[in-house]
Amino acid sequence: MRTRFGTLLGCLVLLAACGDDPEPDADDPTSAPSSAETRASSSAPEQTPTRTAGPTETSEPTETSSPPAADGTRIVVDDSEFGPMLFDETGQAIYLFDVETTAEAQCYDDCAVAWPPVFTEGAPVAGDGVDASLLGTTERADGRLQVTYNDHPLYFYAHEGKHEVLCHDVFLNGGNWYVVQPGGDAAPPG
Repeated sequence: MRTRFGTLLGCLVLLAACGDDPEPDADDPTSAPSSAETRASSSAPEQTPTRTAGPTETSEPTETSSPPAADGTRIVVDDSEFGPMLFDETGQAIYLFDVETTAEAQCYDDCAVAWPPVFTEGAPVAGDGVDASLLGTTERADGRLQVTYNDHPLYFYAHEGKHEVLCHDVFLNGGNWYVVQPGGDAAPPG
């Protein structure tokens, strides 16, 4: 009896960690984007320090250059309790949504609030352990670029800290969420 109660309690804790978000359209992962999605996550381009010319012996004008193109979001592989998996360069775990069987994103509205897309300002960058040939992007309904891996749009979970994986193999917002292995597939249920 204690074992059953402990198992039940563990499952409830996991679901509570992943399921605190309101889900009025939980069975409709294809609803249109809202302004809440736009606020859910943003990738600000890194600022390049401004170069200033030091003292010169001539009074010639200094040459200015335009800022370099924005680098894309860097994706890396790191270890987790589910084996090697994808993270962003800050250590935020990355997930895929099993409802999405093509690169077209279907997670909008409340779904995108709980599962913010992994956005990029430029071509995504393959970090350590990432297969660059599997990286890509998809344009969302609002025109922003979302990172894909092996043709899966990528997401974060909004209520996780860095190097924290709380919601692998969890059913929310009309589908299952899985961490992503370096080969591009979902990690096996844990």
